Amino acid sequence: MSRDAEAEFRLDTRRVRRAFDRAAAGYETRAVLQRTVEAHCLARLDLVRLAPQSILDLGCGPGVAGRALLKRYRGAQVTGVDFAPAMLRVARQRRRWFSAQRFVCAAAQALPLAPDSVDLVFSNLTVQWCNDPAAVLAEVWRVLRPGGLFMFTSLGPDTLRELRAAWRAVDGATHVSAFIDMHDLGDALGRSGFEQPVLDVERFCLTYADVRALAVDLKSIGAGNVTAGRRRQLTGRAAWSAMEAAYEASRSEGRLPATYEVIYAHAWKPLVLRRHDPQAPQPLRFHPPRRGRA
Repeated sequence: MSRDAEAEFRLDTRRVRRAFDRAAAGYETRAVLQRTVEAHCLARLDLVRLAPQSILDLGCGPGVAGRALLKRYRGAQVTGVDFAPAMLRVARQRRRWFSAQRFVCAAAQALPLAPDSVDLVFSNLTVQWCNDPAAVLAEVWRVLRPGGLFMFTSLGPDTLRELRAAWRAVDGATHVSAFIDMHDLGDALGRSGFEQPVLDVERFCLTYADVRALAVDLKSIGAGNVTAGRRRQLTGRAAWSAMEAAYEASRSEGRLPATYEVIYAHAWKPLVLRRHDPQAPQPLRFHPPRRGRA
């Protein structure tokens, strides 16, 4: 993707925050895919040997994962970090009395935590909302103790490929975010100094009666179009109708599909740090769906 194209796909951080603030009250019940992916990611902790005392829930939202982590690791302290204040208000309201769960409002690229202070960083579907994922990896590296684990999920380039293709048939504006390829994420983990990275992909397909139902679903969880290259004016009826017609080509068994490519990843900060680790963060490339898949 060219630099001009990357600039068009750059996220408007203020709009991202506002979108998640608006979605906060109902997020826990409406974010069905997010909760499913979160559960799958938590289950993967069964495969690693770890007894963390300090846990960072990065992009914690309403705090669901943090509560699950407290049940899994009795006696641990869980710090939930999110940059949407309304999400944190909901998380605090649902926190149990005397819970070892605390919350901090901050960006993932600038964590207000001391170096080498966390044993486990858990992050579910947050990295794709950051304009500089390499900086996020560098921050995670900084706050992890040697021997600490970073376990996270993100979205890959095939996410919402049907919606992207339908809009591509109508105009040249950006309507769906671009996402980082699994292999690029793996390379970035290595450059950041992490060891033994393990990454794999799982695809989910949600179905809808029509495109408007999909749009309402995305908006209800704060996942609307917040790219710099989006249309600045309201989408006209003709353009919307043309997009709906293009999307109809994907209809199967009476329903419209919406594909999500979910990347699962984990890696370790080594116990013995090599000289010059980690390398300086390098920009990660965002990718629309690969040709032939949209």
